[in-house]
Amino acid sequence: MKILSAAALCLSFVFTTPAAVEAGRLIAKVDVSEQVMRVYKDGKQIHKWRVSTARKGKYTPRGQWRGKHLSKNHKSSLYNNAPMPYSIFYSGNFAIHGTNQTSRLGRPASAGCIRLHTSNARKLFAMTQQVGTRNLKVIVQN
Repeated sequence: MKILSAAALCLSFVFTTPAAVEAGRLIAKVDVSEQVMRVYKDGKQIHKWRVSTARKGKYTPRGQWRGKHLSKNHKSSLYNNAPMPYSIFYSGNFAIHGTNQTSRLGRPASAGCIRLHTSNARKLFAMTQQVGTRNLKVIVQN
């Protein structure tokens, strides 16, 4: 009887687990020297996208963070209301977001944020919504 009760408890946990836990971990790994982001879900690379990080005189911080908050139609309060669609903030004012300057992707061009093609930013934003910001790890390295 105890075994059946334990099995029933386990099954009830499986069917009531939040979607964020079931969806698995998401990693956005940015290589600044390559100007590339690789996206991993459950340990498997699922995307490789060109990015733009900080231009000369600016800085994109290196390190590891968890996603902090999302802002679908964000406008920069620091840079003349510049559009930052599908923003995923990870450290203070630093975010991963879409850009309309797609011709600059693949080389340093930002004031410190990580810019993506807007369609790719939309995909990453949706995946982050699915798993929850706490399950997004952002890694920025040289």
